Amino acid sequence: MMTDQLTLDYSKPVTRQEQFEAFHAKNPHVYQDLERLAEQMFKRGRKKIGIGLLTEVLRWNFYLQTEDPNSEFLLNNNYRSHYARLLVDRHPEWSEAFELRHLRST
Repeated sequence: MMTDQLTLDYSKPVTRQEQFEAFHAKNPHVYQDLERLAEQMFKRGRKKIGIGLLTEVLRWNFYLQTEDPNSEFLLNNNYRSHYARLLVDRHPEWSEAFELRHLRST
């Protein structure tokens, strides 16, 4: 029996940006849900929104919608700042709502 083997290139370190891009490519629904939650907050009159709040609400909603008690929705906190930037990039009118901090390079 032959199986495909994953080959990793360790000649160059994988950055957090690269990790985020790989996660985002495989999970576009996460961005869509964060965007939907942000839109709901703005419609309710909020002027400032924390990406941490949005990610925790997303985790909570996923937990309530999952029938398998052993299922875990994993969303790395390291991706929060990347999602905040992506939201602002796609919605420049939201730039004042999110506090964007300096990204770490690794």
